[in-house]
Amino acid sequence: MAKLSVTLEGRSYTVEVPPLQADVTAFTVLVDGQPVQVTVDRLDGAQALDFLTVDGRPYRIDSDRDLRWISTQRGLHPVELRDLEAITTRPATGDGRVKAPIPGLIASIAVAVGQPVEVGQPLLILEAMKMQNELRAPLSGTVRSLHVEVGQVVARAQVLAEIEA
Repeated sequence: MAKLSVTLEGRSYTVEVPPLQADVTAFTVLVDGQPVQVTVDRLDGAQALDFLTVDGRPYRIDSDRDLRWISTQRGLHPVELRDLEAITTRPATGDGRVKAPIPGLIASIAVAVGQPVEVGQPLLILEAMKMQNELRAPLSGTVRSLHVEVGQVVARAQVLAEIEA
């Protein structure tokens, strides 16, 4: 289960999301430890949050590309997301974290935890908007962790893997 800190209009929530598969449209997330039922029309990666139902209430949601805000029928809301399970806490530039450049579906994984990799080596394929994006190792080292599975839907900037030099 992915564990995120979501800050919406200054209020923070701990949100735990199960690994999502493209063919599953109903699932339970935990918000501050409380179960919340979520249903989406589809999870194809490109528009996973266009329309969803949360505990029986429908929501139409739009967001900016960087997920810095969401827009609902109640207005525009600033959002901050933080992955609480990311092992690496160093700054994003130059570290070994491999993040999703866009929302999408993990189509394949070419490495395993503990495997040595070279800079530029293909790690996984992220499918988005009917295109396959090959994500490569940002540095030479060892695969420290994989945070995703094949068939899982991921959000932009979600940590997918970590390479340790």
